[in-house]
Amino acid sequence: MSQFTPEDHTFMQRALALAKQGHFTTTPNPRVGCVLVKENKVIGEGFHAKAGMGHAEVNAIAMAIANGFSTKGAIAYVTLEPCSHYGLTPPCAEGLIKAEIKHVIAAMVDPNPRVSGRGLSILEQAGITTQSGLLLADAQALNTGFIHLMTKKLPYVRCKLAASLDGKTAMASGESQWITSPEARRDVQRLRAQSCAVITGADSVLFDDAKMTIRWPELGDLKQSYPEETLRQPLRVIIDSKNRLTPELALFSQPSPIIIMSTAIEKSHQWPHFVEQVVLPVEEETFDTKVNANSYVDLKALLIVLAQRGINDVLIESGASLAGAFIEQNLVDELILYQAPKLMGAEGKSLVVMPELSLLSAAKQLSIKDIRMVGKDIRITANFIER
Repeated sequence: MSQFTPEDHTFMQRALALAKQGHFTTTPNPRVGCVLVKENKVIGEGFHAKAGMGHAEVNAIAMAIANGFSTKGAIAYVTLEPCSHYGLTPPCAEGLIKAEIKHVIAAMVDPNPRVSGRGLSILEQAGITTQSGLLLADAQALNTGFIHLMTKKLPYVRCKLAASLDGKTAMASGESQWITSPEARRDVQRLRAQSCAVITGADSVLFDDAKMTIRWPELGDLKQSYPEETLRQPLRVIIDSKNRLTPELALFSQPSPIIIMSTAIEKSHQWPHFVEQVVLPVEEETFDTKVNANSYVDLKALLIVLAQRGINDVLIESGASLAGAFIEQNLVDELILYQAPKLMGAEGKSLVVMPELSLLSAAKQLSIKDIRMVGKDIRITANFIER
């Protein structure tokens, strides 16, 4: 018999819906929603909108008080265990205690092993009863990157690729605009909007003169829910092993943070104030440097640098060589492939550049978790299977 009632499920589902409202704005913080209930009626609700702003529990308590309700004796439904430490804001566990909440139901405990369970323990020590695990899988799906960073000390890495039905990403000449539909390109903008950082290589920037920014006009119906001023540009991470980038490129016309990752500092250019250069070690074991020039940079070291800065959700948008290098080194967690209803022929460029395999058993294995139409294209979302 379940320890949770149908009413518990209903209120937690509302908390989850609230948490989703911060989907494109909270990073690198987790997405959290909270509902306060008294005598089986909602008296307050809130969600975390942005780092440095009020947490879900604080906002829910403020709403209840503003509407004239007493929070004493209320039940709090929260999608993530209330925090127990001081950061940019006071701990939510302390706020719930002051509000005289009588019972807290958390969908999941904090995945950070240093604090996991501490928030619930503080509440219980103050006489507040607690439960956890209600709609756990739904809560985990909200914060895949945050959980991954806390448990594995690396960002959750998505790799976006676009190809024809015969697996080609460009014609032999290099022509690739546009293989996929406008709807698919708008969908990619949403992926950028939810990511903490976007990684690409110098080749892609130089060939397309790409900005790698979120293009507001292409966000579709998302614009109805999120005013332009509430969205933030992801950190743009450019791998430039050979120091080929120059300040005149369109990439640097958007004044949002950029990190240039290379093996040596480039000193001959005057970079804009929002550009940072980070030196990475040379990768010791490169599977084929003639095939994959980007593998000169230690890609795992790159991800470690991002993790140390709190970056938890990363999107790779690159050419076949860099994507292949990340995949070959088992650094990609999720593959998102857009396939257009086109056939581009044998001379077209392949989806990823990877070393030749002699045995089928050595092939990378994936588990497909979603297939759907986006415009005229097929979007396949799959996770790599760890061996």
